[in-house]
Amino acid sequence: MDFKQLFCIGLGCISTLCYSSEPKDVVAEFHAALASGDQSRAAGLLAPDITIYESGFVERSRAEYVNHHLPEDIAFAKTSTHTFLKQSEQQEGNLAIVLGETETNAKIKNADVRLLGTETMILRKKGENWVITHIHWSSRKSK
Repeated sequence: MDFKQLFCIGLGCISTLCYSSEPKDVVAEFHAALASGDQSRAAGLLAPDITIYESGFVERSRAEYVNHHLPEDIAFAKTSTHTFLKQSEQQEGNLAIVLGETETNAKIKNADVRLLGTETMILRKKGENWVITHIHWSSRKSK
């Protein structure tokens, strides 16, 4: 087996891992991509027609999110810690909902901040893989 064949097999294994088979895994992978700064991987887990709600704002496609808010989300995720306090998953056919309660610790303007948040992600199964079709994030400072 030559190097080119070995490289293609390895790339196939990696791409299979990139598209997890369970909705919770896709959500975890999305957060890991944000934290590692991997914009391409994060965007690849989103449906082209995704709708994202956050703080009263709406982004109506993957392209809009990638060109607007994704770089800010990556910058924040790279300098904060994000933990799920609770997470549940519901599946029916080709649709799934992953609900989460989160805690995020960050330094904002030289001040330590602890945010409590909620997250709803709706996923749709395409073939053997799940893609995120809707995200709703909400957070508040802890008392």
